[in-house]
Parts: sequence; C-alpha cells; structure tokens
Amino acid sequence: MTVRKNQASLTADEKRRFVAAVLELKRSGRYDAFVTTHNAFIVGDTDNGERTGHRSPSFLPWHRRFLLEFERALQAVDASVALPYWDWSADRTARASLWAPDFLGGTGRSVDGRVMDGPFAASTGNWPISVRIDERTYLRRALGAGGRALPTRAEVDSVLAMPTYDMAPWNSGSDGFRNHLEGWRGVNLHNRVHVWVGGQMATGVSPNDPVFWLHHAYIDKLWAQWQRRHPGSSYVPAAGTPNVVDLHETMKPWNDTSPADLLDHTRHYTFDTD
Repeated sequence: MTVRKNQASLTADEKRRFVAAVLELKRSGRYDAFVTTHNAFIVGDTDNGERTGHRSPSFLPWHRRFLLEFERALQAVDASVALPYWDWSADRTARASLWAPDFLGGTGRSVDGRVMDGPFAASTGNWPISVRIDERTYLRRALGAGGRALPTRAEVDSVLAMPTYDMAPWNSGSDGFRNHLEGWRGVNLHNRVHVWVGGQMATGVSPNDPVFWLHHAYIDKLWAQWQRRHPGSSYVPAAGTPNVVDLHETMKPWNDTSPADLLDHTRHYTFDTD
C-alpha cells in the first residue's frame, strides 16, 4: 500500500527518487500530458456551464483521480515513489525544506521569476516549459511576493469545521466545505497557495511546477480529515443536477470513475498520519 508522507519527513533518498521519477516523466513526454489536461479543465470549467475539475463539487474527487494517475505514472518509473504532501499551514516560508536545492529548488529571481536552483531550474536543461500560456520556457516562482501569506492552521481548522460538503448553486458562489477549501469564498485555502507560489502555479498550467502535486496531495488529505470529522456528511449533489457531477456520475476525461468510487482514499493509499 502506498503511504503518502509529509515532505518535511522525507529522507534524502526519498527526495532523490521522487525527483528522478518526475524528471523521467518529463523526459518521456508523459508529464506534459498532465499539464495539458489540467489546463483544459481550468479553461472549460465555468460557473454557469459544465464544470468538473474546478468551481464544482467534483473539485475534490476529480483531483484525487488526477493525482492517482500521476502517482501511478511515477510508480511505473520507480515503484518505491509515493506523492509527498506539503502542509503549508506548518511550512509557511520560502525557507521551508521543500524549497531546498536538493528537492524542488527555491523562488525565482526578481527580474523575471526564473527559478535558478534545484533540479527544475532551466539551467539544468531538464525542465523546459512546453505547455505554456506565454513564450517563457523556464519555471517561474515568486514565493510570498507582495507580502502574501499562506493559510494558518486556525484557518484550516475553521474550514474543516464546516458540516456541509457543498450546496447550490454548486459553483464558486457556493457555501460549504468544498468551496471554502477550494478558495472562492471565505479564508481561501487552495487558491491562495497557488497565488503565493506564483509563476506558473498561479495559472491554468500550474502542474508545470512540481509543487502542484505536493499542494494537491495536502488538499486531498484535508478532504480525508473532513470526512473523518463529519461521518454523517457526504458528497452532494446526489442526482439530477445540471452541469455538475452527481455522486454516481462518471467524471471526464476518464469517464470510468464517479465521485462515489473515490470517497475512500484507503482503497488506494494511506497518509502517514492515518
């Protein structure tokens, strides 16, 4: 069984193996396919039309499946690799261990955001940005620029306390746990982290930055925590809801898995705190 660990507790060998597997997916072209898929859903998901990956109840199961596909691709390269998670409510600065040169590298230079160290820096030649929204072909970041701050533990707890998964109108205007976690309302958890990292992470091609996977692994963990806190609450809507994915309705682009199939993460992996 795959165990997803806090990135802060990874050994040097675990970091090395994760990075090597990610670089191999990039070299083979498989990595960029994930970036393309994510961007297509960012562009296509709208408040008043069909929405699957974002702005909708299926934000969490959709990304759970997306991460599972990526983790399986990594494990096809190295069976020992699991997705680590980044608890940004604890590791809240640009000096946190995940930004070290032996793992993800640090922030970008002030002139253009270009990441200058670590295995994903353009200077290595191993990380060209091919699926992009402009002409810049290098990884960019601006960690905490403009005085931005990552969410606190108290803010996380305030969202985990919400008893209802989601509610009409089932979009970025909804109240409830999903939308406050996604960040369109309230204290803004998920969206705020994307903006704090900056660069490609603040765009639809956010998986170009490998920290995307660690961020979403933590979002996935928070969903699992919420489920344990509220065993009487579950995924909604159940059926018959236009433009969004109901409980037993399959999700694009896979069309073989419904939210109901993904409610129990322990069928696929556990977390180090489970």
